[in-house]
Amino acid sequence: MPSQGTIGDRVRGLRLNRRMSQAQLAGPDLSDSYVSLIESGKRTPTPVVARLLAERLGCTTEFLLHGIEPRQRIDTELGLRHAELELQHGDPAVAADRFTEIVKAADEENAMLTAQARFGRARALEAQGRLGQAVEAFERLRREAAAHPERLADLPLTIALSRCYQRAGDRLRARDLAAHALEQAERLNVTEGEIAVDLAAALVEARGENESDSPELTYVKKVLDMTGFSPVVDRSGEIRSLWEASTAAAAGEDSALAVRLADDAIMAGRETRLALQLARAAMHWARMVTAPLEESEQLVSSASAVFAAFPSAAAAYAESLVVHARVRVRSGDLAHAAELAGRALGLAGEEFGTSAAEARLVLAAVALELGGDAAAELATAHRLLSALDRPVFGTDRQAARCWRELGDLHGRVGSVAQQTAAYRKALEAAGVRSSMVAVTTDTTVSR
Repeated sequence: MPSQGTIGDRVRGLRLNRRMSQAQLAGPDLSDSYVSLIESGKRTPTPVVARLLAERLGCTTEFLLHGIEPRQRIDTELGLRHAELELQHGDPAVAADRFTEIVKAADEENAMLTAQARFGRARALEAQGRLGQAVEAFERLRREAAAHPERLADLPLTIALSRCYQRAGDRLRARDLAAHALEQAERLNVTEGEIAVDLAAALVEARGENESDSPELTYVKKVLDMTGFSPVVDRSGEIRSLWEASTAAAAGEDSALAVRLADDAIMAGRETRLALQLARAAMHWARMVTAPLEESEQLVSSASAVFAAFPSAAAAYAESLVVHARVRVRSGDLAHAAELAGRALGLAGEEFGTSAAEARLVLAAVALELGGDAAAELATAHRLLSALDRPVFGTDRQAARCWRELGDLHGRVGSVAQQTAAYRKALEAAGVRSSMVAVTTDTTVSR
């Protein structure tokens, strides 16, 4: 594993082990006083000098500069890749532990690897729903990115923070961060690729359903149009096979091959991740009542097709069917809306609380439009929403929206007391901050 200490510590230690004086190490090319300055940490050797010293000390240049031998470094790189695979396709808790091990093993001389591992750990915390800890980790990394842009990129951190605050219920902070990220992306003309898709998803999720004509939504639409939806397939079997092969190669001491196989597995999963993230952005766009109906229909249909291709996206698929049903209600196609809501219920049952509740609310709205009785659907929706009183990751905003709609529907049938109670629940859900208790963060956004 990485050697502790500074470059100067390693130069001095190796020199003393070889019973060399500073003058002997300096040779005809350097001065002994310059060697002394390097050992005391007052000078950092240039790459040319580092190679020269490494030759005389009998070590690799990489070990001298970073405290890590080539084999050790490649093993660390492999550890980062396997932790990333665990995060994307395995257990986020295991991924967090693996990233943490890398952070503990590295030191200040290996700042780049440490920064990658810490970013991975923060994302693993987010994936587990440990939003308070994730925000603290992302905020620390973002402050460090301002001081060390050569190690950390601010833009992905800002997007991740916006996403976390949005899911924790702090929509204002999420919007502020997303707007700042948009400024950076537009300055760099980033409109395609992973960062652009992640930003588009963060921007549209932070928007209100009645908003329109903002720079944020213009950017989202540009990303949706430029990226487009291509047919996708579930490559989880291929990813798992490559991952296992990488693990076997590592066990057989073939670290270079293990890294290559792990890279192949990560790339195989990238297409899926981008497709799912783009589908989420499209689905949330279709939720906006200000979006043109034809456009909403096209986007939510494409999103549903993506989610349907992946068994792991069943919850998102159910949600997209409900959004599609709402689009059909807006267009006046009540029969199709009811059919889509029914499909969502068949998929979700009562497992996906807000999606099931929303489907019931759509069915209630359809029944009222057709002059029927919606009492049973409203009662079931109330029961499903009541089960969400204890907030969980990502449900507060959806629950608030559902409670508000439930109140509106109770108002349409004249149930004033139930309408008032539902509106009160909507306010309570909209004020959820429990995931962020005791989190201390920098409340300003650097401009």
